[in-house]
Amino acid sequence: MANELDVFVGNTTLIDEEVYQLWLDGYSVSDAVTIRLKSGILDQTGAGPDVLESDTMDHYRTFQMLERLLHYPPKLVQQLLFQIPPYKQSMLIERYYAFDEAFVREVLGKKLSKGTKKDLDDISAKTGVTLKSCRRQFDNFKRVFKVVEEMRGALVENIQQNFLLSDRLARDYAAIVFFANSRFETGKRKLQYLTFEDFATCAEHLIQNWTLGAMDVAEDMDMDLDKEFLQDLKELKILITDKDLLDQHKSLVCTSLRGKIAVFHEMEANFKTLSRALVNIGTSLTHNKDVRDFFIDLVEKFIEPCKASNWSSSDVQLFLTQYTASARALDAFKVGHYYLKGKGMTPCTPADQLFPSCFPA
Repeated sequence: MANELDVFVGNTTLIDEEVYQLWLDGYSVSDAVTIRLKSGILDQTGAGPDVLESDTMDHYRTFQMLERLLHYPPKLVQQLLFQIPPYKQSMLIERYYAFDEAFVREVLGKKLSKGTKKDLDDISAKTGVTLKSCRRQFDNFKRVFKVVEEMRGALVENIQQNFLLSDRLARDYAAIVFFANSRFETGKRKLQYLTFEDFATCAEHLIQNWTLGAMDVAEDMDMDLDKEFLQDLKELKILITDKDLLDQHKSLVCTSLRGKIAVFHEMEANFKTLSRALVNIGTSLTHNKDVRDFFIDLVEKFIEPCKASNWSSSDVQLFLTQYTASARALDAFKVGHYYLKGKGMTPCTPADQLFPSCFPA
C-alpha cells in the first residue's frame, strides 16, 4: 500500500502574494484553487491540478501560522522561525491590516463590541465582502483600538509604532479609532453620499484642532475631544444674540465676498440663518448626543440649505473661510479682549476653530 507525502524543505519562507490576497479575502482552499485555475496558472507552470491544490494548501498553512504574529506586527519582525525579507514582512502587515471601504463605511462610528460583530453576517451580505474577511477587518479595528485607547501622545504615531503600518494606513486607522471613540453618527441615509475618505479627512482636522492633544496637553491623547474647548464654544453665542455684532459680522463677510462668489445675493439674504445654524451646532457640542449628531446636523442645517441655493464647493469654502476670518476681526473676538458675562469678565474664544473647513459641500 503506497502512501503519499507532500514535503517542503527550504530556508526562506516563500510567500505568493496572489494566494495571500485570496486568503485575506476569505476564500476557502477549494475556491482559491478554482480562481487560480481560471487565471491560467497551469498553462504557465505545466503543473497539474493536484499540485496546484497542494501548493495552495501549503501557502494557507503558512499564512495561518503567521496570523498570530500579524496580530502584533513587531513580533513578526523580531521572530526567527520564518525567514522573511523585511520588504515581504511590510507587505504582509500592510495587506493584513488593509480594509474594504464598503465594509468600513458600515461600521464607522459604531462601538467595536460583540453587538456590532453579530451584525457582520448582514454587513457581509450587503457589501459583498466575505464573512471571514469582515471578521478579520473588524477584529483588526478592535485590536488597534484596544492597544492605543489608553496611550498618551499622538494617535497616528502610536498606531505606527505598535502596528508598523504605513503613514497613510495609520492615518486611516486613527480616523476609525477616533470615530469609534466619539461614536459619531455616520450611517444615516443623508450621510451615505460621504465616503470613508471624506470622514477620514474630517477626523484628521478634528484631531488636529479639537482634541486634548491639539491643545498641547502633552500627557493627554488625541482620541478625546477637549471638553473645556467645547464648553468655550458657548461664548460664540454672542455672534447671533448681539444684534450689533451680528450686523458687523455680516457687513465684514459681505464686503469681503462681493464679486467673489456666484451666490452672493443668496448668501447676503440668508446670512443670519446660516450663521445661526453654524453657531447653534457649535454651542450645543457639550452634550454627547449633539456630538454624535455633529455630521447629520451639519448636513441638515447648513449643507442642504447651501445645496438648495446652488452653492458650489468653492462658494462654501470661501464663505466659511471669510466667516471665521471676519469673526476674528471683531473686537469681541480678538485674543485678549474681554466682555462682561454675568458677574465677571470672561475672555472670548477665537472663532477660527469653530468648524474645520473639511466637510464636503
